[in-house]
Amino acid sequence: MRPETDFPQRLAELDAVCLELPGGREEVTRPTHVRLTPKGALVRFEGYRNRNDAERIRGAWVKIRPSMSPPLPKGSFYVHQILGLRVVTPEGRELGEVTEVIRTGANDVYVAGGRMIPAVRDFIREINLERGVIVADPPPEEDE
Repeated sequence: MRPETDFPQRLAELDAVCLELPGGREEVTRPTHVRLTPKGALVRFEGYRNRNDAERIRGAWVKIRPSMSPPLPKGSFYVHQILGLRVVTPEGRELGEVTEVIRTGANDVYVAGGRMIPAVRDFIREINLERGVIVADPPPEEDE
């Protein structure tokens, strides 16, 4: 599989994942063996003992429901936690809701109210999930 995560090594720590099979059916199973390779991860799932069994899940998406997600280090967030948060300046001016998180490799970029805000300490002052808000001091817009 090709993991779309910053922490592919955590696959081995998961108690359960959700396989979204071609056709839309979902099945909860557990990874029993994970080996990371330069091209992705080789994963064996509980209930799939051989190649014939594995063929039945070819093309499936491996999803981790929020309840299945391991906790992240302090100050780190899952993308699904960021999407939809209100973004305000330190003065309280509303900039909009986060509608997209762009993964650049160097750092994420939050898109809110048509603005692109790099997710780095220079611009993000606070992320408060309980209040549903990000306090940001974004870079000036190009046309300002």
